[in-house]
Amino acid sequence: MKIVITEFVTVDGVSQGPGSAQEDPTGGFTRGGWLVPHMDEAFLQQASRWLDLADGLLLGRRTYEAFARDWPQIADPDPFTARMNSLPKHVVSNTLTHGTWNPTTILSGDPLEAVETLRARPGREVQIHGSARLAAALLGAGLVDTLRLAVAPTVIGDGRRLLTHPGAATGLRLTAHDVTPAGVLLLEYATTGQAPVADYTGVEAITRSTSTT
Repeated sequence: MKIVITEFVTVDGVSQGPGSAQEDPTGGFTRGGWLVPHMDEAFLQQASRWLDLADGLLLGRRTYEAFARDWPQIADPDPFTARMNSLPKHVVSNTLTHGTWNPTTILSGDPLEAVETLRARPGREVQIHGSARLAAALLGAGLVDTLRLAVAPTVIGDGRRLLTHPGAATGLRLTAHDVTPAGVLLLEYATTGQAPVADYTGVEAITRSTSTT
């Protein structure tokens, strides 16, 4: 199965608390709810199409506990609740012993080995939602196949940022892009291994390189 990161972020890379001020106030964060003013029908349709591709969810402990608390309580007939509640959940944790948001499997031991084993199973996608620390660790370890971002047109200036990892720099190839009427940028990338680097040597070298590709 592919390991896919699906995240909502601000222009300055904050992923904390997109849905409400109370969603994730850890660290004294008070600026949650930044995505909601920019949600529209086009955004909801694309988010639903992304979720359609999931054969399971891959979550860190903190995100799992928050989702397990909130998702089963949602009564509104939206396009996400039934699927989020029914999809298999794989939780990377060495402190949890069982799950309350079933079906749940606890992935204990070495987290990278556990995810690598999960990735080797047949299927479509295991999607990471939230769980920014887990997402960053897996990206740095080369265990992520696809990165999907919904970038809200806002700069928060505070909060936990996505994809700050000490691992190798990761190369990406843009495979799809769109923008909603409300201005949310929808980006999909395939990972390409270690990110290339080069020194700028002038316009001529760039033109020559472009003409031969």
